[in-house]
Amino acid sequence: MKKIIIAIDGFSSCGKSTMAKDLAREIGYIYIDTGAMYRAVTLYCIEHRLFNADGSIREEELRSRMKDIHISFRLDPDTQRPVTLLNGEEVESRIRTMEVSSHVSPVATLGFVREALVRQQQAMGKEKGIVMDGRDIGTVVFPEAELKIFVTASAEIRAQRRYDELKAKGEEASFEEILHNVEERDRIDQTRKVSPLRKADDALLLDNSHLSIAEQKEWLKSQYERIVHA
Repeated sequence: MKKIIIAIDGFSSCGKSTMAKDLAREIGYIYIDTGAMYRAVTLYCIEHRLFNADGSIREEELRSRMKDIHISFRLDPDTQRPVTLLNGEEVESRIRTMEVSSHVSPVATLGFVREALVRQQQAMGKEKGIVMDGRDIGTVVFPEAELKIFVTASAEIRAQRRYDELKAKGEEASFEEILHNVEERDRIDQTRKVSPLRKADDALLLDNSHLSIAEQKEWLKSQYERIVHA
């Protein structure tokens, strides 16, 4: 059976990562979470004090440090889920905090950050057999991907999902703050000059506002089967 590249793009908190991870595990592909890569760079900026008091980034300092930022993934033997490593250190839980969420979009708008990470992502996909999710996978990273999905859902539903996720982890969360963060990230992602979030012309649209995880999985698997057996 031929191996393909599966590109899943869409808005924040749409469940892209869960969907992509599940599909990759089911079909034996490698899953690459590009959002986690941008979150890891953001965490690096926070921990190395590269944000100014007004929230702006010390761009030249970050530019000079990009060569020292290495992001990789490994499979957790217990959960069989990929976890993110920043310079060899596991940072999976630290990159999922609201602090990182509220700072990631400005980092992701920087052209030199995107160029550096896109090079890493393209290197990961040379052998195909990957599922990659993010904001510009089907438009910039792998425009030749055989299967492209664009995922959307209402901002309120996405905020509720994020709120429920944080509460389940025992973290304090404000629905209003999360909704504002979701809407602001949407605005920044769609209007940035470098690789703005948009649906590729040949991508399939999936609005999962009212779909169960099982329904999403079934739909996505059927799209994969359609392509590989064509």
